[in-house]
Amino acid sequence: MGVSIATSKFNRSGYTMQEGLERIVRVGGFRTWHPGAGSYHSHLDGSTRGLLPNGSQSHRPWLLFQLPFVRSRLGGTVNSRRIHGRTPMYRRNIKHILGPLAVLIGIFIFYQTWLKPRYFHDTPAPSPQVIVEETTPASNAPVAPSQERTAPEIKRSRTIDPVSIPVPRHPELLGAIHEELEKHNIALAETKLEELPSSILTESATKRHVAILWNNLGIIQERSGGTEVSVKAFKKAVALDPQNPIAHLNLAHAYWGLRDPALTEDFLRKVVALSPDEPFPHVALADLLQEKDHLPEAGKHLAQAKERIKKDPGLQSYLKAVTTKVHRAEKVEDKFSTHSSVHFTVKYDGGDDPDTWTTVLDILEEAYREIGQKFNFFPSKPIIVVLHTKNQFQGATGSPGWADGLFDPVLGRIQIPTQGAATDRAWLTRVLRHEFVHALIHEELGATGGMIPTWLNEGLAMQLAGDPWQEVTSVTPGEHSLVPLTALEGSWESLPAEKVSLAYREANAATHYLIERFGMHKVHEVLVHLKARQTIAAAMQDRLLLSYDHFQQQWADSLGSTLAQPKS
Repeated sequence: MGVSIATSKFNRSGYTMQEGLERIVRVGGFRTWHPGAGSYHSHLDGSTRGLLPNGSQSHRPWLLFQLPFVRSRLGGTVNSRRIHGRTPMYRRNIKHILGPLAVLIGIFIFYQTWLKPRYFHDTPAPSPQVIVEETTPASNAPVAPSQERTAPEIKRSRTIDPVSIPVPRHPELLGAIHEELEKHNIALAETKLEELPSSILTESATKRHVAILWNNLGIIQERSGGTEVSVKAFKKAVALDPQNPIAHLNLAHAYWGLRDPALTEDFLRKVVALSPDEPFPHVALADLLQEKDHLPEAGKHLAQAKERIKKDPGLQSYLKAVTTKVHRAEKVEDKFSTHSSVHFTVKYDGGDDPDTWTTVLDILEEAYREIGQKFNFFPSKPIIVVLHTKNQFQGATGSPGWADGLFDPVLGRIQIPTQGAATDRAWLTRVLRHEFVHALIHEELGATGGMIPTWLNEGLAMQLAGDPWQEVTSVTPGEHSLVPLTALEGSWESLPAEKVSLAYREANAATHYLIERFGMHKVHEVLVHLKARQTIAAAMQDRLLLSYDHFQQQWADSLGSTLAQPKS
């Protein structure tokens, strides 16, 4: 971790060595304490906060500096020089520098404009986040990616400094665990915590100290192995100290990231009570309420989160996007009729139309059983499906006029237009099943849904939904080169319209090959690693024992095709 020090002699500036060291600003996302300013500042890429057991804030960073060590490096003082008088000016002939520099800039611009490798032309295209209508027959219409959820840049785990906590007894035992945590000996620290005799947990101070050790263990586990492995430690911390606000915030973050059913309204309201100035519990409550279709109450919590946004500015862009969508949905769906089955709630505009909503619920319940069994995962809560009129669909969802349906991960609901729903059951079935798979993947991956490549997300939706797609080689007769999957990992919004169909067929073919060769069980293991924030390359190497490049090459060979080289 880099450290930047810019100071004059400590005795000149009025600070002692220790006070000067406390002004060191560390890069890497930790809070830093400035005694002169009387406040602390947060860096958004993973801030930490030290707390005393009574909830007051400690001004020590979690990663403490050892003063003798720093003194030995600094030599006690840091000298600086001042230049008095006018700064001398120099005249030099630099034409021999400017000439080659201009040539290099010209070459760079020419390369960026004409020679930079690309797989697709930069033709602007409409957003492919929905099902394309009227471009191909309905049975083969390319179903575009679900809208991406903008994950909030939340302050993740907070540490608690145990050094300041008075422990009248067992200091050596608990101090040894603290040392293992500082060394990041995760397994040994966890073993020692689990082996603590229950007799020492009868003392209040000791119990709170042990809760802090569990909390800090969870933070280290989250950073090294992902959110899923940290939940147990945060649960232990909360159980030992039910009034600890930081441990509750950490557990709430973990539950929210995993979409754990334990993230209930009651739990979040307790977190709000313990941390009344934090915006995140209100954001999580709004997320929970909007999934239950309680939009007015969700809007109230979003407003409360906005009032507290200065506490966590990383939430600002996410909060703005969610607030806009919630208010728009609340306005549009105010007078919609609602009918529910066991696993779905259908909302639709217009009068009572039992044929339409009965058909929709029947299709969805069949998809729930069939696709859930294939995917080996079932939603933990009912999914909302909103049926809009054709004219209202575009304005209500923000989708283009040619859109045929979408899954909105922010609101957690499937949205489709009703035009054709009553007369074309095949079209309706295809759209609902495809979007249901997106909803399933979204719940399975939780807040890490952005880690899944678009080609795999779309490929799974097509494979599990049973979409009838043409072979990938039939798209471009006489041309059998494939676009590398690495070019299809991110958003497809910038793809030229003529390339969208090829992208879907490649996604379908690659995912089909993946499932046929390794089985759905292995594919699910890859998703688990993506959920732990691994890249697709790392997940494949870990679970399939095959590099990403080799997978692409073997897939291309199976089709009798070659991978395209970058086009100049």
